[in-house]
Amino acid sequence: MAFLRSAVWRVFSAVRPPLSPLCRTSTRSYSSEPTKEKSVPYEKTLKQEDGASSGPTKPLPRSADAVVIGGGSLGCQTIYHLAKMGMTNVVLLERDRLTAGTTWHTAGLLWQLRPSDVEVELLAHTRNVISKDLEEETGLHTGWIQNGGLFIASNKQRLDEYKRLMSLGKVYGIESHVLSPAETKDLYPLMNVDDLYGTLYVPKDGTMDPAGTCTTLTRAATARGATVIENCPVTGIQVRTDDIGVKRVKAVETQHGTIETPCVVNCAGVWATKLGEMARVKVPLIAMHHAYVVTERIEGIQNMPNVRDHDASVYLRLQGDALSVGGYERNPIFWDEVSDKFAFSLFDLDWDVFMQHIEGAVNRVPALEQTGIKSTVCGPESFTADHKPLMGETPEVRGFFLGCGFNSAGMMLGGGCGRELAHWIIHGRPEKDMYGYDIRRFHNSLTDNKRWIRERSHESYAKNYSLVFPFDEPLASRNMRKDPFHQVGQWFDLQCRQLISVKDYDYYGAYDVKRNEKYKYDELLGQEYTFDFPPHHDVIKNECLSCRHSVAVFDMSYFGKFYLTGPDAKKAADWLFTADVNKKPGTTVYTCMLNKRGRSEADLTVSRLEPGVANLPLAPEFSGDAYYLAIGGGVAEHNWNHIKTVLQDQGFRCQLTDHSENMGMISIQGPKSREVLQEVLDTDLSNEAFPFSSHKVVIAAGHQVRAMRLSFVGELGWELHIPKDSCLPVYRAVMAAGAKHGIINSGYRAIDSLSIEKGYRHWHADLRPDDTPLEAGLAFTCKLKSSVPFQGRDMLEKQKKEGLKRRIVCFTTDEKVPMFGLEAIYRNGVPVGHLRRADYGFYIDKTIGYGYIRNPDGGVVSANFIKSGEFTLERMGVVYKAKAHLKSPFDPENKRVKGIYD
Repeated sequence: MAFLRSAVWRVFSAVRPPLSPLCRTSTRSYSSEPTKEKSVPYEKTLKQEDGASSGPTKPLPRSADAVVIGGGSLGCQTIYHLAKMGMTNVVLLERDRLTAGTTWHTAGLLWQLRPSDVEVELLAHTRNVISKDLEEETGLHTGWIQNGGLFIASNKQRLDEYKRLMSLGKVYGIESHVLSPAETKDLYPLMNVDDLYGTLYVPKDGTMDPAGTCTTLTRAATARGATVIENCPVTGIQVRTDDIGVKRVKAVETQHGTIETPCVVNCAGVWATKLGEMARVKVPLIAMHHAYVVTERIEGIQNMPNVRDHDASVYLRLQGDALSVGGYERNPIFWDEVSDKFAFSLFDLDWDVFMQHIEGAVNRVPALEQTGIKSTVCGPESFTADHKPLMGETPEVRGFFLGCGFNSAGMMLGGGCGRELAHWIIHGRPEKDMYGYDIRRFHNSLTDNKRWIRERSHESYAKNYSLVFPFDEPLASRNMRKDPFHQVGQWFDLQCRQLISVKDYDYYGAYDVKRNEKYKYDELLGQEYTFDFPPHHDVIKNECLSCRHSVAVFDMSYFGKFYLTGPDAKKAADWLFTADVNKKPGTTVYTCMLNKRGRSEADLTVSRLEPGVANLPLAPEFSGDAYYLAIGGGVAEHNWNHIKTVLQDQGFRCQLTDHSENMGMISIQGPKSREVLQEVLDTDLSNEAFPFSSHKVVIAAGHQVRAMRLSFVGELGWELHIPKDSCLPVYRAVMAAGAKHGIINSGYRAIDSLSIEKGYRHWHADLRPDDTPLEAGLAFTCKLKSSVPFQGRDMLEKQKKEGLKRRIVCFTTDEKVPMFGLEAIYRNGVPVGHLRRADYGFYIDKTIGYGYIRNPDGGVVSANFIKSGEFTLERMGVVYKAKAHLKSPFDPENKRVKGIYD
């Protein structure tokens, strides 16, 4: 038996050869024998006692509506929810026994509060399934223990973060309490509170048991007709190509037979990448060692809450009369050579790596210093580039779904994600906003980029317990995609009057990689990490007010730029877009795209093109109708795949071509924009000659560009869509012409402020896949007065008839207080929603927030309901009076975009 204190001696007495940079990997040190029971903190596991495979536990069916591969948390939750939703001809295949691989040794913690409203909802569903639903359905106990959760804050910023969570939790009825150090000591007598700033206590957090949960889930699923087959490794995925060239899942192959199916769900965890390769599908995750130790008995620890000490990067999980101690380190060990034979085995714990958690654990619970270690648990876990799961239908193969890459959170997110994945499979899209988990959030050029996956996954792992600030930016894998203005558009430090470049990723000094020194960009980012107004608040203010009073230029090259052409282009445009985009050529229309449920999949501009000679990238070759689509770059991959899916499902004869990398784009906005551009462009820019929402190909400083009179900031302005090689000459001409007007470069933070001040929506902030255009105040984008059908129209008509049960509202506060989203909204003292997005409006000089509110009685949210209420906003536990607006308080009559400045 080793004491935690003696583990320190191990580290300093051990002599090991140095590890090579970037490659602290392991292809060794896991036991080939079945792991002993005491190595994990559970009363039972589901491995075969003799360790030998005896073949499939059930005969394989010839066909199934869906085949779920992987019997861990996600696989079991997915088949349970599929069966519960009525899809009962489904099969789960597990290569060994249920929970094998990763789930069996997971810590099983469930924390209800996260800095995301969607994740709070997903966690709430998991908790309901584990603590209530399954026991009612099966009469079996899942092993759920509600012992509470305690978040430790060692400084004010950390407690501020917890207060943000507390405010959001009130909207969802989640009980939580901010405790003083003395109150924390009363709750947890064994805890050292001398260095505490405060804590957040959530009484109904708890712990799940992997074996009990997965057994009960599959029992409930099979009771509804689902089939669960263990000891049946998958050896291949058959893919067919249909009549229009689309790849689709055909069958799943095993050594014991083939199951024909149109749908495969990859819940293979660490092994998901290998399974994806069978269908030529990219699964961007990486395997790492993740460890905890289990202590011997600790007197007085019984019934204590689980603890997360984020600043020490350690967690303490209650295990009866002992603790499990684990955390996230800066130098995790990668597992590059993933073994197919690894089932109920564990790695040898590398104390050199794990030791950093011991000091924090002993500091928090001093009794641990004299407590023995009963066992060590070091197993594989899968991690992703942004520490979010990979879910949804893959771009490469229709019918191939992902449910993997859960970053050690597969148990606690499993219930919510299993339900959403089941809904995705059955109905085509999930119910909630799952964009943050959707595989299509990643650009296709990155999902098989090994360096990007490795660097970003490492940084996400290393920062897992870091404070979640509103403007956090990664240091890993920068400059992997560059726009044409990169050399003139990097971070500009006004104090130093110099461009600030980004450096190669240094792995935070791990793996013998030299730490970047005197890294100005890192220093500037660090200054932004605050819950107060950031140091660059005045810089953003200057950019915004320059745009409002004179002129500013924005680099928008990251936008997606697609052409929709072909014989059925007009039919496709009518069906895809909510607005009437079939106006005369030369017109540009702001519109939404919906899914079948009438929920928003995108907002974008669609420009109908004039027939003429092809001139790529500005004009494609086409006959009939053609459209130019400009889409926010962060969601371009998502939009591309949404459009392709709709075209395939409807059988439209169309071509969608991507010219995003071939063009740059700058937006020149402000009262002086016409004067500036009139010197650069060879066309009349008057209201009569170039009205709002129109476009044309013109000459700019000797180069052809497509000019569009549009604004995303609420000012007179134009976008210039420019062939890549012409970008810098055109940009320099614009800046030269604007010099006498004080033109300045402005960034995305200025766009955020200006757009929210005007009341324009940001997709995936105040407009998401769980919102309809009617709820979002975008009814004007929907051609409901026409008879032209479009996807989701029937759902909008139904909602319009019944009345809106939720709708977006603008709020302002007179107090100059920073808000960032997630603040609770109260009407007459009752929580009715939370802010989705918030920023500071410099022109009106107020904090502005947008959020969706509901009527607590379940009724319609009418204009009178909004006008008659007294609203407050809760930020970090402090309540502020707020004014609700039915229209944007800035330029509500839309005069400025028309060039009317009183």
